[in-house]
Amino acid sequence: MERITSKTNKIVKDTKKLMTSSRERRERSLFVLEGARLCFDVLNSVYKVKCVLITDKAYEKYKDSADALIKESEASYFISEEVAEKLGDTQNSQGVFAVCKMQPSPEVIGEKVIALDCVQDPANIGAVFRTAEALGIDTVITYSCCDLYNPKALRASMGGVLRLAAYGTDNLKALLSELKGEYKIYSTVAEPCAIGITEADFSGKTVCVIGNEANGVEAQIKDISDALITIPMKGNAESLNAGVAAAITMWEMLR
Repeated sequence: MERITSKTNKIVKDTKKLMTSSRERRERSLFVLEGARLCFDVLNSVYKVKCVLITDKAYEKYKDSADALIKESEASYFISEEVAEKLGDTQNSQGVFAVCKMQPSPEVIGEKVIALDCVQDPANIGAVFRTAEALGIDTVITYSCCDLYNPKALRASMGGVLRLAAYGTDNLKALLSELKGEYKIYSTVAEPCAIGITEADFSGKTVCVIGNEANGVEAQIKDISDALITIPMKGNAESLNAGVAAAITMWEMLR
């Protein structure tokens, strides 16, 4: 494999741009995985690997998995520790990176679905995917959310973004309107008029909408919902973190 030692190498600079710029990711339809777990997880996903960059130290430590990843990649490079440090989004890089190709939304939406309405925190996005995968949610719909392929979101998902069906839409109202009738549509809110989440009927096909961290679910989405649901709270907090609210909602959907 070719060896890269310069931090100004074009491949290094292009990879760094993908890690730091959502616009760059969108325009090139590429994203970057960092770290052994995420990079090797991609082998068990639908995503294709365009390029692998790995240090000698990381290659020796993860040789079998690294060889499998390199075999599936279109191109592979050994990089110096200095280059790995430049590329890394984490404080202590493990020295392995994979540039991957984005995939189109799945053609089929599953039966148990979480829809994220303008959720902006990458940690929340990642946590939702991690929990959704763990509990058995079929599909996560994303609308006007932060970049799903943000490095922080990818890490927080613990690989969930790679394995769980993610359906992106630029018009959540229209999509939910199409699904209504076949699916029950619930919006989660912190409003006294809503029914308690334990009283909701989650049998059959269901979509539960989780709103923006500051503003909640948009009014137009609440208007087309079959019901508004709320998580009862006995404390003084006004609302729950979006990731936590999603986790509780998904648990109730599937229990």
